[in-house]
Amino acid sequence: MKIAQIAPLMESVPPRLYGGTERIVSWLTEELVAQGHDVTLFASGDSVTGATLVPCTTEAIRLSETMKEYMPYYTMMVDRVSRLSRAFDIVHFHIDMFQFPLFRGMEHKTMTTLHGRQDMPDLYPFYRAFPKMPLVSISDSQRLPVPDANFAGTVLHGLPANLHQANLNPADGGYLAFLGRISPEKRPDRAIKLARSVGMPLKIAAKVDKVDTEYFDQIIKPLLNEGSDVEFVGEVDERGKTKFLGNARALLFPIDWPEPFGLVMIEAMACGTPVLAFNHGSVPEVIDDGITGRIVGSMEEAVAALPSVLALDRRAVRARFDERFTAARMARDYVKLYQKQIDMGEGAHAGERGRIEAERSISSIMPLSDLSTGRTLLTGETKPRVS
Repeated sequence: MKIAQIAPLMESVPPRLYGGTERIVSWLTEELVAQGHDVTLFASGDSVTGATLVPCTTEAIRLSETMKEYMPYYTMMVDRVSRLSRAFDIVHFHIDMFQFPLFRGMEHKTMTTLHGRQDMPDLYPFYRAFPKMPLVSISDSQRLPVPDANFAGTVLHGLPANLHQANLNPADGGYLAFLGRISPEKRPDRAIKLARSVGMPLKIAAKVDKVDTEYFDQIIKPLLNEGSDVEFVGEVDERGKTKFLGNARALLFPIDWPEPFGLVMIEAMACGTPVLAFNHGSVPEVIDDGITGRIVGSMEEAVAALPSVLALDRRAVRARFDERFTAARMARDYVKLYQKQIDMGEGAHAGERGRIEAERSISSIMPLSDLSTGRTLLTGETKPRVS
């Protein structure tokens, strides 16, 4: 199957640090390649992949000193994808809604995974305006605000089975962990108060976006300054994440919003670390209560449940991850949806002549000499990575 993956341009694929969507796109792309599919990745030029890379910016926008606006680059990327779309059996978007107008009439060739929250009122009329555009949810709970949207299916996230190793015997005493993003909806303040309520140290590995700087300065910093039992370590990379989560006795996931999925929960499970999570959004679909963690509804319940979380069998936590949340399973689920979509679409199997013409047009549409990193689109040659 010839598959195009369309990634966000804010971070590289995979991201250097924080970037849940880009990480999922990377894992899905590499697993599809491993399963024998012909995959093309549209992403930033500093991305690294075993697929064919079409660089749509020289580097990730968030880390760039020259790119300040994201709209021009996303618009150019979607236009490029549209012109090359006949070269693919399916075009899989991970950028929400930029592509919808350009792909009207070609919906049968597309799939759009929704990675964000859907409880914003402006989304309902938008999906009604594009009723044929196939959507994929990352949890069933994510669909609830827009039940009439054209969902092709739900695919729960997965990550490579060998990405993290389970730590079955973390250090005696240990610490509780909070990993993710400092923001009001993630409730790191709850994590701090919970850890102090049970007398355990807490380590926070998280990024602070510009929009959340005020929250961090006014709410979280004062709590950090109240004692040395809470350590803020900042962002961690993938290697650091294995150690950070693996050495933790439990992950605290005290969210206060309709979490679409919560990737950190399965990352912890891959490390054998159980999760104490508040009952919002996808949590009941990800956590097997009493096996991989506990699901609670209040701070009082959290304090009472934590001892049972610490007592869970870490080997069983990892085993349940292997059963439910590997990238191989995620890729297989997507391939089933791709095939279903292709079979349903009128004229989905384009003529070979159209495919050859589209493939030949790639080099003239998109010169790669100044942008590429990894394999070039047509020759497969490797070029030095831009640092």
